[in-house]
Amino acid sequence: MAGQQYSTGVKRYIKQGEQAVAALQRQRDTMRGKRFDTIAVHGLYGAEGALANQGSIIEPAYFSSAQHFENSDQMEAALAYLIPSWAYSRIANPTLHYLEETLALLEGYGFAGETSALVTASGMAAVFMATNPFLEGAGPANIVASSKCYGGTFMLFSERYGRERGIEVRWVCNPLDLEEWSAAIDDNTRFVFGEMPTNPALAVFDIAAVAELAHRHGIPLLVDSTLATPALTRPLCHGADVVIHSVSKSMTSSGFAIGGALISRCDIPSRVGPPELRADFASYVKLLPFRDHGPCMSPFNALMALNDLRSLRSKMDQLSCSTMRVAEFLAEHPRVEQVGYPGLEDDPGYLVASRYMHLVDSDEGGEPLNRYGHLLSFCVAGGAQAARKVLDRLQLIMRATDLGRIKSIATIPVISTHQQQGEEGCDLAGIPANLIRLCVGGEHPDDIIADLAQALDF
Repeated sequence: MAGQQYSTGVKRYIKQGEQAVAALQRQRDTMRGKRFDTIAVHGLYGAEGALANQGSIIEPAYFSSAQHFENSDQMEAALAYLIPSWAYSRIANPTLHYLEETLALLEGYGFAGETSALVTASGMAAVFMATNPFLEGAGPANIVASSKCYGGTFMLFSERYGRERGIEVRWVCNPLDLEEWSAAIDDNTRFVFGEMPTNPALAVFDIAAVAELAHRHGIPLLVDSTLATPALTRPLCHGADVVIHSVSKSMTSSGFAIGGALISRCDIPSRVGPPELRADFASYVKLLPFRDHGPCMSPFNALMALNDLRSLRSKMDQLSCSTMRVAEFLAEHPRVEQVGYPGLEDDPGYLVASRYMHLVDSDEGGEPLNRYGHLLSFCVAGGAQAARKVLDRLQLIMRATDLGRIKSIATIPVISTHQQQGEEGCDLAGIPANLIRLCVGGEHPDDIIADLAQALDF
């Protein structure tokens, strides 16, 4: 056994570590029996955790860069990953641990298997850390991804992976077309990637069907579920292997923090990597490649995210209902050519979105309640200049490149979030120059509609 090469002192700490791991698992199992809102409020930080932190009922922020050890034996055991510890905040931190455990429980809510999570400095750091491990190793490689994705993801795949590293990127232009997904996957495909729904086109795809395609080829399905959050969709329950979030967005709607996360189920398929990668992907990434790349989240940002997570379900319910009202208003406005929102019955993705997007724990009275999130897009009649005029006339709604906020925010993607991918890339992603992306906030929907009405009245 590997432990036999260590001193008696190190072995003693290993034994203590095994007991701590077992206690942590018992706590996870207990919380997995709770409802979604309870998990969001408490995570794994309960009464015993509070007593261990001088009685603090709120998770404490550990701003220290490093951990002090009792002696050299404990230090050796910790840095060899033989015991639970945090050692150095680039690798782990107690405050980040609280957030990671909460996210793993929320994303795994209703999923029969085990889940684990890793938080990162940003959403793009999470996309990179979730995808790069599958691109290691010799031989030709390609990735299959929906072209309707966030601009940063598009550039990571097309520029950093494609142009700089020679990895072929096969874009799926219609994510609702299973034949297009199937035709793109071959023996050199390393992973399949999709957003659900997409930013900013609000396109959707059939998670379970695409997961089955990927698994048939022995590769994982990665889903960016930022816009839905686990309050509306939990892709692991539908066959996905890794879920990615920009924690900066709806999860931290206050706007006080930047962060990202990847959550994985255990025993995922992969054509590359060691057995540890397949057995527990998030933990493998955290302890090895993430440690070396170093895109760690700050403890302050983790605490801000934790605080906003506590009301995630009720918040996404309210914001989704308001967004539906705004989408219905825009759909009837004569100056609006098209509205992208999967909650509208004439939206191409309505039927698929209705299968996957439900308010968690809303089925107690029978059928679950469909909720479609708080991002929408609309195309202004008159072209690019008309869209600019509408954006410039907004008075209540903020003009910014952000989304997921408690304050309503609008932008024109071709000149902001997706500008870097150029006209050809925007065409590939289905983003016209007259499209405005609107994230509906917590204001009364009547006031949001009034602001849109006056902005469109030119």
